Amino acid sequence: MSQVVSQYISFIWPFMLLSLLLVPLLVWYYRRVRRSRAAAAAELGPLAVMGSPSGSRRSPGRRRDLPPLLYLIGLTILLIALARPEMLVSLPRIQGTVILAFDVSNSMAADDLEPNRMDAARAAARAFVDNQPETIEIGVVAFSNGGLIIQAPTYDRAAILASFERLTPQGGTSLGQGIFTSLNAIAGETLAINEEALNEEEGTIDLGRIDLGDYSSAVVLLLTDGENMGPPDPLAIAQVAAEAGVRLYAVGIGSEEGSVIEVDGFNLVTALDAATLQEITSVTNGAYYRAEDAASLDEIYRTVDLQLTVEGEKMEVTALAAGAGLIFLLAGGLLSMLWFGRMP
Repeated sequence: MSQVVSQYISFIWPFMLLSLLLVPLLVWYYRRVRRSRAAAAAELGPLAVMGSPSGSRRSPGRRRDLPPLLYLIGLTILLIALARPEMLVSLPRIQGTVILAFDVSNSMAADDLEPNRMDAARAAARAFVDNQPETIEIGVVAFSNGGLIIQAPTYDRAAILASFERLTPQGGTSLGQGIFTSLNAIAGETLAINEEALNEEEGTIDLGRIDLGDYSSAVVLLLTDGENMGPPDPLAIAQVAAEAGVRLYAVGIGSEEGSVIEVDGFNLVTALDAATLQEITSVTNGAYYRAEDAASLDEIYRTVDLQLTVEGEKMEVTALAAGAGLIFLLAGGLLSMLWFGRMP
C-alpha cells in the first residue's frame, strides 16, 4: 500500500512531517482539559450550568467534540502542507518526435516557388517549428543521394532553426534514403537493414526480416519535390516506417509544370512528382500537402496530426492543502461560536 501511495504523493520537504508529532500531543491536551472541566462541573453542580454561556441544562453531547475535531483536522492538513506535498496529476498534452526531412538535391534550387524551392521549404519549416508545443522534440535530416542527420531530435528551438542554414542543394534524390535516415534519427541509433532483407539492385526490402520496434509517437515531414532518382525503393522504406508506427507526411514543393535548372553545364527539367508522394504517405496513414506558393506552406503546420497523450506529471499542491486546512479551521471556529459562544 505504501508503494502505491508513494507513486502518487511525495514531499519536497519530508522532514517537516515530523511536525505531525504535535497532533497526538494536542489530542492528549484536549482530553485532559475535558476531564478537568467535567470534574469542575461535577463539583459546582447547578452553578456550572449558570456559568455556561447558554445557561442551558441540556448537555451538548457529541456536538461538544465536533468543533475541536474540525480544528484538529485543519491543523493536521496545515502541518502536512509544511512538507510541500506533490501529487502525480494526469495531464493531456501533445508530445512525440517530428523529423523535418529536407530534400537537398539539385532540383531544390529551382525557382518555380519564390525565391526558390529550398528557401520556400526553409520558410515552411520555420513556421512549423515556431508553432509546435515545447513538449515536441524536433530533428532535422538532409537527403539527396544519401541521408544525413543535421540535428538530432531536441527541444532546443534555436539549435533547430540554426540547422536550416546549413542546407545547400547538391546531388540527386533518394526518397528512400531520406525516410530511412529519418528513422535512424527517431531511434537515436544507427539502424541496419539485414543484407538478406535488402535487394539493392531491385530496391526492394523483405519486411519479414525487419523489426525496428514501436515509434508510434513519431512523425516524419518530408519537404521535397518528390522526384526519386535512386534506390532503395521509397515505398518499401515507407512500409518499414509503417511497421514501426511512424507516420509520413509530405509537402510537395514545386509545380507540376516544372522548371529548368542548370547542373554542371546542362539544363535539366524538374517537376513536382505528387503521385509518388501521395503513395508514400498513404502507406503510413499520413497525408500529402501541395505547396502551391510560400503562403500555403506556412499553413501546413496547422494540420499535421501529432499524438495527444495523457501522462502523469508531478505537481506541487501545497496551496491546495493549506486552503483545505484553513476551511476546516474556519468551520470549527464558526460552529463553536454558534453553539457555545466561544472558540474551541
